Amino acid sequence: QVQLVESGGGLVQAGDSLRLSCAASGRTISNYCMAWFRQAPGQEREFVARISWSGGNTYYTDSLKDRFTISRDNAKNTVYLQMNSLKPEDTAVYYCAAAASRSTICWSEVKRYDYWGQGTHVTVSS
Repeated sequence: QVQLVESGGGLVQAGDSLRLSCAASGRTISNYCMAWFRQAPGQEREFVARISWSGGNTYYTDSLKDRFTISRDNAKNTVYLQMNSLKPEDTAVYYCAAAASRSTICWSEVKRYDYWGQGTHVTVSS
């Protein structure tokens, strides 16, 4: 079992930056593809970014790749999401997720992920 706890969310103004953290426990995340998803009120959960077990491969949803950066520190068992130039449409609950993978293979689909955190709220005011 992998337990994931997100932190770093909050209320910010448009143009601000936030760094979200996802701290894992129970198992080392070095055997896992890690990803961030988000869910806005009344909408489905959507993919944001993913990173392979080594950190060597990252992928972003097209609309966010110029502003968001995913990274990981396996020694700290933590994954990060740096969000810059935030916009009101970035308002959502942000979730961290883990899927077992010891290769470069990683996924963007919700159904591929076995473990989820409870989410951290990000609100961006205009």
